[in-house]
Amino acid sequence: MPEVLGKGFVAKSITFENTAGTDAGQAIALYSQADHSAFYLCGFRGYQDTLLAGSNRQFYRECKISGTVDFIFGDASVVFQQCSILASKTDRGLVITAQGRTDPNNPTGTVIQNCSVAAGPDLQPGVTAYLGRPWKDYSTVVIMQSFLDSIVSPEGWLEFQGTGSTRDATVYYAEFDNNGPGSATDGRVKWPGYHIITDSSDVEQYSVANFIDGESWLPDTGVPFDSGI
Repeated sequence: MPEVLGKGFVAKSITFENTAGTDAGQAIALYSQADHSAFYLCGFRGYQDTLLAGSNRQFYRECKISGTVDFIFGDASVVFQQCSILASKTDRGLVITAQGRTDPNNPTGTVIQNCSVAAGPDLQPGVTAYLGRPWKDYSTVVIMQSFLDSIVSPEGWLEFQGTGSTRDATVYYAEFDNNGPGSATDGRVKWPGYHIITDSSDVEQYSVANFIDGESWLPDTGVPFDSGI
């Protein structure tokens, strides 16, 4: 399992893959803990737990991420921008994110902006995927300005196995200005912690500029980015 620790790490045009298969359980393709890390035109291939964005400030631009269960997870402050997020073939259910925030005062979370969420080439017809489930009590995920294909379940979000509804009120899950056949919100979960946002000022805090302070360090990486909403 490749692990990234050094501050200011930049990767471009490289694929990280874990070929352990659908029955292997957790099989991480990349574990990043590097502050000010940026990934551009990279691929992340795996099944369960493909990409562990563990901590600190991270940015992913025009990357392709594929997997099955919780395949984008961790407790970093991370923005995915113009990425392709693909659900792969599995017999175990599909969940895209499992954000792991444990402290309500920590400014961590997963932001998916101007991305595409769709079926991978090997996914069987008729299978649906959930946008996320609360791995930890204060799990935070914002999906905005993205294309959500028909694989996205009408409910959108899933309770974490064994926790019942105990985390429904403590999570922060939000959707803003998404499009595509899976973006309809009328059938979404009715959790206190789920939000349908209609005003862009309510998601400004999740922009690259504000959420990961991107304007102060991303220019030095050479990776393109959109700083605002």
